[in-house]
Amino acid sequence: MIWEESFFERVFQITRLIPKGRVTSYGAIARALGTTGSSRMVGWAMSVSYAAKPSVPAHRVVNRNGLLTGKHHFGSPDRMKQLLEQEGVQIENDRVKNFKNIFWDPASLAELAE
Repeated sequence: MIWEESFFERVFQITRLIPKGRVTSYGAIARALGTTGSSRMVGWAMSVSYAAKPSVPAHRVVNRNGLLTGKHHFGSPDRMKQLLEQEGVQIENDRVKNFKNIFWDPASLAELAE
């Protein structure tokens, strides 16, 4: 579907902007795209992002509570955690520690552009 591919590419574009050592949520990306109810679609986009060029740092996208809910899409159960920890993100029990402090809100991009 053309719409789906276009939506996925917009998700990938936002995800590529997440700074190293920071995380965002599926819902925050959906809100930034003006599609608040599409968090699951953002998740689907993340699940196929491994094939995108340029690469997409999907490991930086977690659920609204900081849980690594997409970890099963990384080939091994610990790969998402490893990638985040390599960037200095602390993980405990599959949850980002200090989630509120390192959360990156993609909506801030729109605010800066105004």
